Amino acid sequence: MKKVFLPTMVISAVVTQAGACDFCAIYSAQEAQGAGKGFSAGVAEQFTHFGTMQQDGAEVANPADQWLDSSVTQLFVGYNFNRKFGLQFNLPVIDREFRRPDGFAIDRGSVSGSGDVSLTGNLELWHRQTERYTVRLTALGGIKLPTGDSSRIAEEFSETEVPGAPASGIHGHDLTLGSGSVDGIVGGGLFVRWQRLFATASVQYNIRTEGDYHYQFANDVSWSVAPGAYLILGEDHTLALQLVVSGEDKGMDTFQGELAEDTAMTSIYLGPELSYTWSDRLSVQAGVDLPVLLDNSALQAVPDYRIHAALTWRF
Repeated sequence: MKKVFLPTMVISAVVTQAGACDFCAIYSAQEAQGAGKGFSAGVAEQFTHFGTMQQDGAEVANPADQWLDSSVTQLFVGYNFNRKFGLQFNLPVIDREFRRPDGFAIDRGSVSGSGDVSLTGNLELWHRQTERYTVRLTALGGIKLPTGDSSRIAEEFSETEVPGAPASGIHGHDLTLGSGSVDGIVGGGLFVRWQRLFATASVQYNIRTEGDYHYQFANDVSWSVAPGAYLILGEDHTLALQLVVSGEDKGMDTFQGELAEDTAMTSIYLGPELSYTWSDRLSVQAGVDLPVLLDNSALQAVPDYRIHAALTWRF
């Protein structure tokens, strides 16, 4: 770094002005990402490709070339009553295409439609912000309602193995649009910043109840930790880059009172994410998740990669 020698009062003025500019840009970015009072709406997309077969955490051959492409588009609208508390309604639109063995034949098809809606509340527990640093701690709670079509779960009644034929790693519980159950959602989030460096962390726990066909998805927890930095801090826009480490842990589902052995999964992903904000209105994120750990039970098709993106508009 080159040194510039200026009178003391001029140095103070320059430092204060630059810090205040960054502070305002960061504040606007947080507003654009949904922290401010008022309405917000947007769309979030996650595409996941399942093309690898694993048996009890170890990769196995895939002679039937089975795969599953899953696209979940979340449409959401929210209202923040103030900076402390807000509500958000989510409607998922799901599209899944698949290829799997059905005995010695190949079953190729697709399912699409709306999934289970959810209503969540976000509460700010603690917030401290200065020009140099920011700390924001939030809590999440909500409910998921059984609005999605759960008919694919009925496949569990007729699943049988054909001797000599390849086993399927894609089942009715993988393809269903809804669970048929009323579920609870709890979680929290943390945002920490020091000048242009920052980190985010979040955790969400889903509490499942028994749904249609006496099928109960297991409780699951998802989490993420993402250190990053603001690459651009302008008066009207910001650009940030994060390295996201995320994971999920889910036990075995139950069907008709028995454990469904091919349903447990523990996963950890790693990947970059870019975030852009314009003024205090628009926020855009996009990223890629690559699996670094996949530990599953029995035979399952597991993810090769995930791509996610989101757009939020405040008005």
